[in-house]
Amino acid sequence: MTTPPPHIEVDGAPVADPELLAALMSGYGHFTAMQVRDGRVKGLALHLDRLDRSTRELFGRELDGKQVRELVTGALANAGRRDASVRVYVYPGVRTAVTVADPAPDGLGAPQRLTTVDYWRPAPHIKHLGGFGQRYHGDAARRAGFDEALLTSPYGEIAEGAVTNIAFWDGTSVVWPSAPCLAGITMSLLEPRLPSVRRPVTLADLRDFRAAFVTNSRTIAPVSAVDETTFVVDEELMGRVYSAYDSVESDRL
Repeated sequence: MTTPPPHIEVDGAPVADPELLAALMSGYGHFTAMQVRDGRVKGLALHLDRLDRSTRELFGRELDGKQVRELVTGALANAGRRDASVRVYVYPGVRTAVTVADPAPDGLGAPQRLTTVDYWRPAPHIKHLGGFGQRYHGDAARRAGFDEALLTSPYGEIAEGAVTNIAFWDGTSVVWPSAPCLAGITMSLLEPRLPSVRRPVTLADLRDFRAAFVTNSRTIAPVSAVDETTFVVDEELMGRVYSAYDSVESDRL
């Protein structure tokens, strides 16, 4: 017996595709976010692999990378853009949505002040939807005068930012916290191109580091403070970090 589609109204009017709207309203799914420059993307294969792996895990089906590239290319053409911030969302039924927005500025971002919160994301290896906790803590951090929330365990182990990865510099190595977190694309591109190690990092360790920085699809930025612990912005380090990122060849969609 076929289950009839749901009946959904918005402002008193029936929607044209209730099954699609029901998928969007579910808050269940995953996405990836990328910066497009002249129709090219750094780490495109990593984005496509992330989408496929998460689709298999959440929905038990593969997501063809060629199809994703065609959808993104079509959305960019329809928006009349060659440079853009693009997000690819995957919802139940493997319904795929693409958003096209203004590109993030190139170059290093402004120094970031972070505040710690006792919160780790569920299923952190997936860039999933339904991030109420991240949004809640991120907004609270900004209302308190900070730029970002830094997610920690009840015992002070650092995992990641609300929407970033974080790394610390001990003068020899870039230290990426080994706590469960999302392996961001920018992080994944930088890690093999810098003298990197992964190990547990706690709040008590912060005084031992000389500098820190955060990364995501929109920025690489130095960290100037975590709560009351301040860091000097290491211009030489940040130059090395951005040069490593800039050296990554972009892939055509």
